[in-house]
Amino acid sequence: MACRQAASRLLLLRQAGQSFATQQCSGGRALAWRPRYFSTGPGQGIDIEAESPLRRKFSMFLVTALPLSIAGVLAWGFYDPDEQQFGAASSPRQVAVSGESVVNWSATHTAQPRFYYQPENQDDVVAIVADCARAKRRLRVLGSGLSPNGVGFSDQGMMSMALLDRVLWVDPDSMRVRVEAGCRVQQVADELKRYGLNLQNYASIREQQIGGFTQVSAHGTGATIPPVDEQVVAMKLVTPAGGTLELNAEDDPELFKMARVGLGCLGVVTELTLQAVPAQKLQEKTFVASAKEVARNHASWLRSNKHMRYMWLPYTDSVVVVQVNPAGPPAKPAAPLQRFVAEADAAAGATGASMSAYGDVVEEEAVDERTRAHRLEPLRNLLVSAANVPAEAVAELSAFELRDALLVLDPLSKAWVEQVNQAEAEFWKRSSGKRVGYADQILGFDCGGQQWVLEVAFPVGSYSSATSSWRSKNTDIKYMQDLLRNIEAAEVPAHSPIEQRWTASSSSPMSPAAAGPGSQRRLPADTVHSWVGIIMYLPTEDPQQRQAITDRFRQYAGMVQDQLMPQYGASWHWAKIEVPEDAQRLAAMRAALAEHFPLQRFNKYRAKLDPDNILGNKLLDTLLGQPGQASAVRA
Repeated sequence: MACRQAASRLLLLRQAGQSFATQQCSGGRALAWRPRYFSTGPGQGIDIEAESPLRRKFSMFLVTALPLSIAGVLAWGFYDPDEQQFGAASSPRQVAVSGESVVNWSATHTAQPRFYYQPENQDDVVAIVADCARAKRRLRVLGSGLSPNGVGFSDQGMMSMALLDRVLWVDPDSMRVRVEAGCRVQQVADELKRYGLNLQNYASIREQQIGGFTQVSAHGTGATIPPVDEQVVAMKLVTPAGGTLELNAEDDPELFKMARVGLGCLGVVTELTLQAVPAQKLQEKTFVASAKEVARNHASWLRSNKHMRYMWLPYTDSVVVVQVNPAGPPAKPAAPLQRFVAEADAAAGATGASMSAYGDVVEEEAVDERTRAHRLEPLRNLLVSAANVPAEAVAELSAFELRDALLVLDPLSKAWVEQVNQAEAEFWKRSSGKRVGYADQILGFDCGGQQWVLEVAFPVGSYSSATSSWRSKNTDIKYMQDLLRNIEAAEVPAHSPIEQRWTASSSSPMSPAAAGPGSQRRLPADTVHSWVGIIMYLPTEDPQQRQAITDRFRQYAGMVQDQLMPQYGASWHWAKIEVPEDAQRLAAMRAALAEHFPLQRFNKYRAKLDPDNILGNKLLDTLLGQPGQASAVRA
């Protein structure tokens, strides 16, 4: 019965994703989002984004969950804040709210802001920040609401940047683009393609707003490619006490680098100039290797592949290896031709097609139903057998929808999760292959459904000595071996996959991958960092079951934080750090953060630019401390 309900729910999500449409405000401007999480690229083998449950579930989230609260709806720009139904406002672009909630995408964090703002331009932001500073009222900036933690939330004041979403200019000669902070990553990528350009790297999804994307030092993968904050070459920052600042590396390099990963604490980012690169086709190769094969080949694979990631499947001897490399010459950046625009519009409506940098349509090679059924057979058979449902009931579900439906049966049983992981391993073995597309089409991947996640980053060595030293040390592989060993010893019902990625270092001192001059730990500037994320899905809507999963995940994350992170010098992804309930563990976390990041310097800038701590919140104050006259801020 539970499985039948899960399957029905997932099918409803599919229908909701297909029927979602944008709405218009009274002035005619389209404020609603089009949920375009993934673009599919051409090629052979599996395309895991083609039937993304995340894309459909996110559409359902927009259609149902957010509209339940006025604040939530406005955070996504469905309604004009000037509409009479919201009443008079005492501050610029303030929306009257009364007890409504804003919820993040995984529904793991909630805020009930007493004040909510939706600016439409730079002047609005300046006025709102000044008003909050005068009233000593907290103000946190809400991006896309995709962060697993509550880093952008506050119960006092929140501000959506959804309407500051313009691409201001693109310069093909310098390969730079100026954007407002509310632009979505995919929106910027789409505009850059018209000029034969692309962003250097992408995270798993592309619906983040550029402001939040860079402020938390989000990352993709590639041992020579830094986190995304390194793409920022200039930025505009609206501060409570310092006015509006235009920052770059030439005029005030220390503040500029500190503010690139400022966590929204140093000011409100309203505009950014990003360094783009020539667009280039990439080939993705996906295959499954054993843990021993990965350990034996890892050092050479990491150096010989531009982008690479592993998906470790607990309780199996299977590691999904994804390697991505150039498949053609880079584009020659140039001003866009008018025909590109028309062809882009045509391509956007074409099934299985996408727009290239030159305006041509890249066709997707379709996977026939027989091949698809063969790939999904292990997951389908397990679900049909365990839930005693007919095969027709699961015939329309994708691999990741099948995984959700399987996990909902017993998400905390180690024995059951092991069976699900083994079925997923077989799915990936049958799905090995290649595909070709541009970076924004290839580098994203399906993150699964609602989930708890802990992602950490740790240094693994200098890139210049990778061949000689990594082959003997294999620090990143040893981390995974220790993690998997601990999982089995503690019988953790570890959902798959455990994802492992790499980046070069960042020169932003507050990045988890910080290295070189100005970094707290003084690591060599060419240090490579490995990022590892553990997860537990929340495939159920039952509150008691979700709480049970939450409690078990906290134990799982606690094991990682206690046993592995200190040993490997790991730190937390800023969008995935959670304040521990245990006082001893919290003390250890604070000590580790002070060791890894220049908090004294960071808080010095906070005190200068935001002396009343207007831009903080409970999470950041707890972990970073409270600069200036924090007591002046109302709780």
